[in-house]
Parts: sequence; structure tokens; C-alpha cells
Amino acid sequence: MSVLSSFVWSVADTLRGPYAEAEYGSVILPFTVLRRLECVMGPHREAMAEIVAQYQGEQQRRTHLKIRTRTEDSAGLSFWTTSDFTLEKALQDPDNLAENLIDYVGGFSANLDVFKSFDFENVIRTLDSRDRLAQVTRHFERIDLSPDEVSNADMGDLFENLIYRFAESANDGAGQFYTPRDVVRLLVDLVYAEDTEALRDRGTVRSIYDPTVGTGGMLTVADEHLHGLNPDASTALFGQEINPRTYAICKADLLIKGQDPSNVRQGDTLVVDRFEDRRFDYVLSNPPFGTDWKAVESEVKNEHARGGQGRFAPGLPAVGDAAMLFLLHVASKMRDVDETGRGGKAGIVLNGSPLFNGGAGSGPSEIRGHMLENDLVEAIVALPNDMFYNTGIATYLWILSNSKPAERKGTVQLIDATGLGSKLRKSIGSKRVEISEKDRKDIVRAFAGLENAGGGAEVPVKVFGNRDFAYWNVTVERPLQLRFECTSETISAVAEQKTLGKIDGLHEALESFGDAVYLNREKFNKDIGIHLRDHGVSLTAAQRKTLWQTIGVHDETADYCRSTSGKNKGEIEPDPALRDTENVPFGWGGYPKTHEALEETVQAYFDAEVKPHVDDAWIDWDKTKTGYEIPFARHFYAYEPPRPLEEIDADLERVVGEIMTLLREVES
Repeated sequence: MSVLSSFVWSVADTLRGPYAEAEYGSVILPFTVLRRLECVMGPHREAMAEIVAQYQGEQQRRTHLKIRTRTEDSAGLSFWTTSDFTLEKALQDPDNLAENLIDYVGGFSANLDVFKSFDFENVIRTLDSRDRLAQVTRHFERIDLSPDEVSNADMGDLFENLIYRFAESANDGAGQFYTPRDVVRLLVDLVYAEDTEALRDRGTVRSIYDPTVGTGGMLTVADEHLHGLNPDASTALFGQEINPRTYAICKADLLIKGQDPSNVRQGDTLVVDRFEDRRFDYVLSNPPFGTDWKAVESEVKNEHARGGQGRFAPGLPAVGDAAMLFLLHVASKMRDVDETGRGGKAGIVLNGSPLFNGGAGSGPSEIRGHMLENDLVEAIVALPNDMFYNTGIATYLWILSNSKPAERKGTVQLIDATGLGSKLRKSIGSKRVEISEKDRKDIVRAFAGLENAGGGAEVPVKVFGNRDFAYWNVTVERPLQLRFECTSETISAVAEQKTLGKIDGLHEALESFGDAVYLNREKFNKDIGIHLRDHGVSLTAAQRKTLWQTIGVHDETADYCRSTSGKNKGEIEPDPALRDTENVPFGWGGYPKTHEALEETVQAYFDAEVKPHVDDAWIDWDKTKTGYEIPFARHFYAYEPPRPLEEIDADLERVVGEIMTLLREVES
């Protein structure tokens, strides 16, 4: 594949000069698609011409062409061209090459509209005007991209490799559209793992959907894997893609496979779901890492505001990272559970932040709560670092299901595969590690809960209940106790306060108040009020509050400050500076892991863990929030004791000896 990709990309040598490096992809990608289509159509041009001449309607042509070209290995062609041109034939008339190619591309059936996304007619005319059209056309005419030489899977790899090169040369997020095949195969294996036997049944029909489809790589691997299990299975592939170039490649690729091209649609998945009324057997996605959603903020928030009617009803993450929006979307696209108990499954690639970002009550925590409380998370697999082309950060595969087997209901598997993976001999961008076939089998075996009978690697697995990740965030208050004294420091603080500093006569009045110490706020407010009125200084209620807040300092010997009005009159006021929070796990102390156990669990925790240390503290129950966090790394943390002191001392002595030797050499 690397040889083929390099040969295809070598046309860049022809483009160098008239084209900037960032423009190479706009030429290479559509010509690669055109050549692939031409090689696929090659053996069927005669039948295609006959059917085009015999039938006028698009549907009639599509039906009859598919029947005529169907084989054991192919579902048949569902596209054609009315043009007689090929690249070879177009080159035979060099004076009219541009018009010949435009005629060729313009003759394709209506369902093959991908060249509009490439703006290919303009590409052809620009190449012609820069005197490079013939050389580029001749280069691609020599490449054999027939299915016998290049399989669909290899063709998908080629497209994605070219896009990687294109993005890299343009310095435009290289690898953004390219999911490594080892990751895709692992994700597909995990999603299919529990359905393997059912997928072998006769008459199997499955739908597979990717909302961030790119060039269709995940769909291709999933389709081929399913047909490997059951050659007679029927699949329907669906995808949505925002980028016009990758959308065009994916649509052409699926059309070649005999899939319905209308099942690939262009658009931003977060803005509009192009398959709003459909749910799918399998959903696969690798959304871009760390992408913000500022550009679609209003649309996303509007859908969130629709409540239960919207994909994003459970919560919204921070605008800086859209990962959890894609997680919600993927979960919403799994097919409903039918009367036989079969539902949908999904796999999505995410970075580490969706596991823990956001505290209790935040959007991310609420999204995690939605996923866990609805028992949608079946497993999370931690991958080794350096697995992707555009990032070396930690990545995770989330496996979702709305129809878990009975033994898995209410649980989540955490699988630590970070110790697996093999170093690549040569890194590709940030990718330095790959998951081998053996590693993949070991991970799937661990996921399936099978015994390690084949001598494979032991993959650490831990199983938790859904509510093992739930906790209550409890606010602990302590009483407000203040000492008041008009010292030079406190008077200066009042003078520097932006509101009080502007009040005429206040500074002078405070200087003449004296330096008496008050340990009771009510007594201080009464005396200072009388003193200020005697000096002609009038303060509003808000200014009086700001005054005592500025002068008062914490003193545990002072009287408790109590509310003087409202429904809380007479109650002790909390000190915001001493306010603290405690996270109380569901099930603490052996109490039930239920929402209803909130008060008894939290009170028991407070009495045991807080009250003995701060006797006058209390819980503000109104501020209690429920949170969800999946501390993956903490559960697999292995303590490594520090080296013995003798070993450290020996190292230090050795280093000191080396330094002294070097110094003696310098002195001599």
C-alpha cells in the first residue's frame, strides 16, 4: 500500500511549480477517484453502453445494469457514464483533452455526483491553463486500480493515506480524517464480539452507520468483517460527513461496493442529523479530538433546550471540546430493542477527558450520568499512547449497548490495554505504536470474559457496577465568626474598596471611631452606625454590609453571626471562606447504592469523617449535587515503591566520583 500510495502521490513532482504544495490534494484526490471508477467500469463498458441505449430512466438503467454485472464477489454496478471517453481515449486528442475529460465526468449517472464536491471541472481547466493536464492524466492512466489488483479495503487505505499526505502537506491537521486500521479493526471486533454467532445466521441483515464517516474506512472494515463471518449477509452502510472531499470519496467508494449512494450524506452531524428518523444495528465513530463547537453553539443549545426531544438533552460539555456531543449522538442512533431482545451496539473513539471532565452538576457529569443510569456503557478500553497519526495522547474505545446480556446488565468493564502494542519501525506522524492481530485477539478475549487458553497476553480487566462511578458532592459549611477593629490596616482596606472609597467623610469618621475590639457583629454595626450618623456619613444597606465585610476578620473566639431578617432569621450564617465540599461515593459505609439513600449515606459520612474534626460544621443540603466520574487510571494504578536509600546513595557516590574525575582532567 505504501508503494502504491507513493506512486500515486508522485504526480506531485509534475505539479511542483505551478501549484503550491497545499494544492496537490485538490488534483490528486479526484483523479484517483476517477481512475478507480474507470477500472471498476472497464470490464462492463459494453454492457453499460447497451443498457444506456436501451433504457432512458435512471431507475431502469440502475436495475438492469446491476443485474447484468452482478457476480459472486460483487453486488453489481449501480452507476454508469454515457460518455465514450476513458483517460486513454481522451489523451488521444490532446488539443481537446480538457473538453474530453469534462465530457467524460459529466456523463456519469446522477447518483454519482461526487465530482461536484471536488469542483473537478475547474480543476481540469486550471490544470490545462497551467500546462499540466496531459502529464497528470497520463500518470493516472498508467495506474491499475482495478478490483483484482486493489481490493476495496486497500482502496480505502489508499484514499485515507492520500488524504493524510494532503493534510500534512497543507499543514492542516494531518491525520484528522485517517483512523489507523489497527484501531478500526479492534473497534469493529469489540462491537461484533457478542453477536458473532447471530451474524452467522442465514438471512442476516444489518445496518452500519458512521456519523463522522470520513472516506468510509470504518464502514469498509465493518462490512468486510461481517461478510467474513457470513458471506451471505446483507449490509446497508450509512454515513454523514462534513468535509466535501472526504464525503465525495466515501460516496464513490460505497457506490463501487454496490451500496445505495443516497445513504452517504453531507453535513455537520452536530447541526443536523441527516438520518434523524433512522436507527442502526451498529454505530461506529472516530470524531475529531479536541474540536470546539463554537461555530454551531446556537444550534446545539437549541436542540438541548428541546428537552427529551433532542439528542443533547442530557447535558452540554464545554464549548472547547465536542467529544461528548458525538458520544450522545452515537448513543441516540442505536436501534431500539425489539421483541427478541436485540438492540443496537456502538463503538466510539474518545480522548481521556469524557471520563472525568466537569464536576458534579456540570454538563459532562450529567452526560456520564445519562449513559450510566441508562446502562448504555458496556466497556471502555484504554489504548496505548501514540496510536494515532495526529496525536500521542491517551485514547479510549467506548463500547455502548442498549441490550446487554443478562450477566452484564448494570455493569461496566474497564480494560487496560495500555501495556500492549508494538513499536513501528518507522513512525507515521505521531503514530509510533500499533495493535497487532494477536493483541487484538487478546483484548477481544478479555472483553468477552474468555479464559486465556492460548498463551496470549493477560489484559487487566475490572468490572464495576454503574453506580460505582456515582457520588454526591456535599457542601460543608462552618459558622461566620468575625472580629471587628478599626486599625490603620482595616481603614486603608476600606479606603481602597471601590465603592466605600468614594464616600465623603467615611475615612475620617473611621479614624475617629477608636480602636475598640468587637467580637459581636450586631454590637459593632450598632455602634459604628451611630458614630457615622454623628459625623454626617449616611450608608445604604448594601454599603453597610460591604463595610463590615471589609473590616471583619475571622476569629474563632468571636460570637456566631446570625441572620437578622428573612426566613432564616436567627440562624447561624456560614462563612464563605471556610466553605468546603466532600465527595461521598454511592454505597459508602455499606449503604445502598441508590439515589434514595442520599440522606442516610451522606449523614453517616459526615458524622464519621467531618464532624470529629470540625464540631460546629453542618451540611447545606440544598447545595448537594449528584456527579459521575470514571477514574480509569486510578483503578489500574500500580504503586511502585521508591528505591532503597542504599541504592540511591551508591548512585550519588558514583556520579560525584565521575564529576571529580572530570574536574581533575580540567585542572591538569
